[in-house]
Amino acid sequence: MSTTTDSGDDAPSLAVRAVWFLLIGWWATGIWLGIAWFLNVTIIGLPLGIKMINATPKVLSLKERDFVDAEGNPGKQRYGLLVRGAWFLLVGWWASALWTGVAYVFTVSIVGIPIAVMMYNKLPFVVSLYEY
Repeated sequence: MSTTTDSGDDAPSLAVRAVWFLLIGWWATGIWLGIAWFLNVTIIGLPLGIKMINATPKVLSLKERDFVDAEGNPGKQRYGLLVRGAWFLLVGWWASALWTGVAYVFTVSIVGIPIAVMMYNKLPFVVSLYEY
């Protein structure tokens, strides 16, 4: 007899996400972000680098994208591509580097891990106003 319910929610449980973070997420995120920043510097790889930064919450803790706009539609962004591009060029590239550095310090402090996870989850917004 199956004990699963058909709730339509295939997201990993909190326990699975915590194990992922402890065994893989904390170090894989550093490598992931290093590759993303390298791609950003190459200019040609910039679109892929931005996509990788936007996927950081998934790499870190298997966090599924759960953004819903004011009308209840999933996946809609509050800011258009032009605004997000200008933000990245003027603010996002350097602010996200600082944000990532501070988040990493919290990660290695052990006690600050909850703050680091929150910061990594907000990284897509800091870099390009992408709402995850």
